[in-house]
Amino acid sequence: MTEEIKKPSPKPSRRRDTQEPKKRIIMIVAIALVIGVLALGFAFYNYWNSGLEAMNPKDTKDYQIEIPVGSSTKQIGSILEDKGIVKSGFVFSYYAKSHAKKGFQAGYYALSPSMDVKKVVSTLEKGGSTDPRGIPIATITIPEGYTVDQIGDLIEKKTDFSKEEFLNLMRNRDFYNKMEQKYPELLQSEESTIDQVRYYFEGYLYPATYNLYKKESLEEFVEEILGNMNTVMKEFYEPIKQQNLTVQHVLTLASLVEKEGVTEEDRRKIAGVFFNRIAKGMPLQSDISVTYAMGEHKVHLSVDDVRTQSPYNLYINPGFGPGPFNNPSKAAIDAVVYPEKSDYLYFIADIKTGKVYFAKTFEEHEKLCSQYIEGYNNK
Repeated sequence: MTEEIKKPSPKPSRRRDTQEPKKRIIMIVAIALVIGVLALGFAFYNYWNSGLEAMNPKDTKDYQIEIPVGSSTKQIGSILEDKGIVKSGFVFSYYAKSHAKKGFQAGYYALSPSMDVKKVVSTLEKGGSTDPRGIPIATITIPEGYTVDQIGDLIEKKTDFSKEEFLNLMRNRDFYNKMEQKYPELLQSEESTIDQVRYYFEGYLYPATYNLYKKESLEEFVEEILGNMNTVMKEFYEPIKQQNLTVQHVLTLASLVEKEGVTEEDRRKIAGVFFNRIAKGMPLQSDISVTYAMGEHKVHLSVDDVRTQSPYNLYINPGFGPGPFNNPSKAAIDAVVYPEKSDYLYFIADIKTGKVYFAKTFEEHEKLCSQYIEGYNNK
């Protein structure tokens, strides 16, 4: 008998056993990585959105923030984060780089923790103030040709000062004397008619935009405006002297030119007409002088209107009158200092088109009035 030889049974594969745990580990690690990435992404998403929100919506107070010259967007972000204006300088910096339409300028800015990043970026794009005195509590823009009365209305509307306080200051002789000492070239020539003028500073308040600060008095605010006019007038002081005129004369005519003409050419011609009439001893006969004398604006004047008894009425009074009728622009002042020479003695303006017509004789003037002034022949 032969014995049957038994073959040993094959051993189980260790390779298969070791591969399966590895696969499970890799899968677990991959899932963990995905979860980690998603978690980080979600955390960054929340961080980013939170960073765009206001630092403190309840804190509406404005704080003065200085942005130094040459600051990068990243540096500005750090400044804003340090000052408690934004939550994250990083978020601000990247948002600004991708959304700001123009660069940020150095200066002083009024920013609040209640602003979100979008609002902060928008504010910075507008530019800051070069004045380190503090955050302005009001900004007042004086339009060209505004009277003292109209400026008083603006101040009452924009600030805590009343119109009455402002007008009282315009009649305060002690304040005038103080300003005359500080700006002698600007104000000294007014002395000859100082007792006749309605307001001491009519014509001397330069039209521009001004900031009013928290600790600033009304006197300091007006002093700044006068200082601005003095700066503007510096280039004209010498030519005025050379022409044997005074600052008061020039500002008076400029206040009329401001309202009578629109274009530079017309204004220079109108100034020339005024000088021609003065040279001949003729009254200026400007409607602007009559409406100022009346204290009432009218498009067409009646016979009774032009007879209004007032030193400001230059229909019945020859010469320059007591003083300016409003606060003129530099362009109007320039037109008076450098007028266009001509033989014209008259002019009228078509109120519908704004075009100004000039005449050398009264007969020519009458024809133009009949043609361009409605109802002129019925007067």
